[in-house]
Amino acid sequence: MTQYNQTEIDYAFMAKAYALALKAEQHDEIPVGAVVVADGHVIGEGFNQSIMQHDPSAHAEMIAIRQAGKTLENYRMLDCTLYVTLEPCPMCAGLLVHSRIKRVVFACADEKTGSAGSVFDLTRNDKLNHQIEITSGVMATECSALLSSFFKRRRLEKKALKQVIKSNKNA
Repeated sequence: MTQYNQTEIDYAFMAKAYALALKAEQHDEIPVGAVVVADGHVIGEGFNQSIMQHDPSAHAEMIAIRQAGKTLENYRMLDCTLYVTLEPCPMCAGLLVHSRIKRVVFACADEKTGSAGSVFDLTRNDKLNHQIEITSGVMATECSALLSSFFKRRRLEKKALKQVIKSNKNA
């Protein structure tokens, strides 16, 4: 039987989260994907759906954790790992602490709202009743490039729309 090291395992599950991020992008959502893993199996998955669901809490992590809770029939994820393509925001980091998830692996840091070490560190705050093991940088290049190209495209679309509005006013 083949033994895999933790780096190989992390990469394999992050690749699944990345595939979900691509799905989010297809729906014109910010391309973030997440999977929750227990005993080597995906028990929850999600991608950003805030726009589609008209729900500011419909982040990839939220959806994946909700699904995992239903799979486990428990609101605690004591021996689970969350793989997510972007560092969790404060809302999601709070959920992860409350869910008692054991470990979070994220691809790229979020320098604006990251709450697993970049801007804040809610995941390892000793004032809270649970701290989470964090691993970062798995598939960071790929996930960062996906996010950058998405936001670049969005900016170009907004600029083009402004041009159309401006030319319609002048017509």
